[in-house]
Amino acid sequence: MSLVHWILILNLWILKATSLQAGSRVVLREIGHNIVGGSYPKDYAVELNATNFDAVLKDTPATYAIVEFFAHWLHHYENVAKLFNGPNAVHPGIVLMTRVDCALKINSKLCDKFSVSHYPMLFWGPPTKFSAGWSSNQAKSKLHVIDDGRTAERLLNWINKQIGSSYGLEDEKFENEHLSSNISDPGQIARAVYDVEEATATAFDIILEHKMIKSETRAPLIKFLQLLVAHHPSRRCRKGSAEVLVNFDDLCPLDMWSSDKHDVDTSNMIGVLRNFHICGKDVPRGYWV
Repeated sequence: MSLVHWILILNLWILKATSLQAGSRVVLREIGHNIVGGSYPKDYAVELNATNFDAVLKDTPATYAIVEFFAHWLHHYENVAKLFNGPNAVHPGIVLMTRVDCALKINSKLCDKFSVSHYPMLFWGPPTKFSAGWSSNQAKSKLHVIDDGRTAERLLNWINKQIGSSYGLEDEKFENEHLSSNISDPGQIARAVYDVEEATATAFDIILEHKMIKSETRAPLIKFLQLLVAHHPSRRCRKGSAEVLVNFDDLCPLDMWSSDKHDVDTSNMIGVLRNFHICGKDVPRGYWV
């Protein structure tokens, strides 16, 4: 290619770049699209800022959240975020991966609220605990600084240690429509049981949430629990149902609704039943296989 052609191409790039906001991530993404073998990594982490920070973390159904405080010219953890975030996540409903760009003026106070001292600085904890911020002298804070997140692989290993999992960066999502119809396939059976566990725990939560345990529903509920103990395909659900059934007469005596304080008794009963994890403490998980 002649020197004239190279000059023309360079001029076109300059015109395209100057039409975008200087220093924006869009420019970096456009350049990366042509330099790094075809495409720039897709954004999987949820972008937070001073205006949506509390609302997003409050509303997420995820059990844990990671907030990465960074500057936009530095490394991100998209390979980890794609495992947990978005409609095609491999392991959804467990960890919400987010980030805050401290190079933006709008986020200055937010980054100060977390005593951000270097980039990237990553925090781990229950999503609802992030609203209070963090400082190094908070002894009882529910938030933890991730001390080993130099690479995506090391960050995922750190997460695995926290939640007792064994996730890998190459994990792939199960797709029901691609499953074999062979009912003797152990993998297909395991995934079916996985969903039945989710459905059972969700049904139990709905029963408690809507206060469906009443004098007229007590007997049918006992029969339902007996059915689960005898025939549920999941050993964990059979065990959890048996635990509820064994304690049911103490929690829900026949004369409970005849007393003047039955509303208080019902509330107490439901509060105690919430502590029974009918299919184990990690179910429901918040997603289906």
